[in-house]
Amino acid sequence: MNTPALIHWTDTDGTPREARWRAEGGQPAPRKVMLADDRLPADTAYKLACEGTALLWQGDFQNARHLLQALGRRLDQQAQRATATSARGQASKGQATDAKTPARRPSPEAAREAFHKHRQQQGHRARILGMLVLPFEADHTVPLRRAPDVQQACLEAYGPTDAPYVASLRELLGLIGAHEWRKKGVEIAALNGRIHAHHGVFSPVRGEYVDLVADAPLPSTELAFDIGTGSAVLAAVLARRGVRRVVATDLSSKALACAQDNLQQLGLLTQVELLQADLFPPGQAPLVVCNPPWVPAKPVSTIEQAVYDPDSRMLRGFLGGLRAHLSPSGEGWLVISDLAEHLGLRTREELLGWIEAGGLQVIERLDIRPRHPKATDANDPLHKARAAEVTSLWRLGSAG
Repeated sequence: MNTPALIHWTDTDGTPREARWRAEGGQPAPRKVMLADDRLPADTAYKLACEGTALLWQGDFQNARHLLQALGRRLDQQAQRATATSARGQASKGQATDAKTPARRPSPEAAREAFHKHRQQQGHRARILGMLVLPFEADHTVPLRRAPDVQQACLEAYGPTDAPYVASLRELLGLIGAHEWRKKGVEIAALNGRIHAHHGVFSPVRGEYVDLVADAPLPSTELAFDIGTGSAVLAAVLARRGVRRVVATDLSSKALACAQDNLQQLGLLTQVELLQADLFPPGQAPLVVCNPPWVPAKPVSTIEQAVYDPDSRMLRGFLGGLRAHLSPSGEGWLVISDLAEHLGLRTREELLGWIEAGGLQVIERLDIRPRHPKATDANDPLHKARAAEVTSLWRLGSAG
């Protein structure tokens, strides 16, 4: 087992202190820590955070939330100034367009640069806001004035613990949000029920990909494999459609626990078998479904592992191994968005090349437009790519 990272600070009486450091995203423990409370001005806090000093909060919990919001506003102002400076630079080079000139689709290089810049800005924001940290007792309580009851949210994410620890306020708010989403769940029309995603498991809030699986013509109702099942939403949809046996795999134990809870609530555990595996289960099936992460980039948190697939590892692994796991005349359903193509991170030619190299052929492609709010948000940094995005279900069969 890995030795827990420690965070060190000096108490008000000069006594050296330490506690375990927790960060679901894997952020390293801050090296420099100072105590902070309600008297700390936001400008001073922002300067210290930018310099790499973590602020271990000792004051009122709600005031810590206000301070976090103030730090966020200062980051927004900094980003706005950087955007304005960049726009002036483009104008000086003659790259600006007026309102009457239609916006050109960015080149793959420009789209890729915009994506990496966006990720850098997200990382910078996370680092700065992550410098406001809180003490936690071993039972997951926060020993601060007006602190809410966060025990269940922390238990769901961290599990039981036997010692006090320190974690960022930003992360805690994310855990609380995940806990509320887990309780509420997401209504899935094809299931006539809800999917409740656990912390660290992707929630099917983008329902269009679920609709594709719910509507595509089934090649068989005998057996299906669901590769990388996550919350088990697609396995459940296949079972509801009458597939008598579904084998759903995932490498994550958190995902499998989430899948089991959802299938039990939906009354589908007798139809769906859960298996911990990296991609495929043993054997062949007339239908093999996979909804891999859509963007080939490095995840920096647990939840991002369902969105980002470094070097398209899972996508290439699925396409490379699919033929060996297809029954004669069987189909593989690849459910994926073309967002990576619009971001300049992967080309359609690469995808088609991997399909061909896997000894596969395209039977049909079913497309649907995204319905999520970011697809129409002109203020989103990746708006042009999101506005052009299409989600597809590729029906694949063995070639030859």
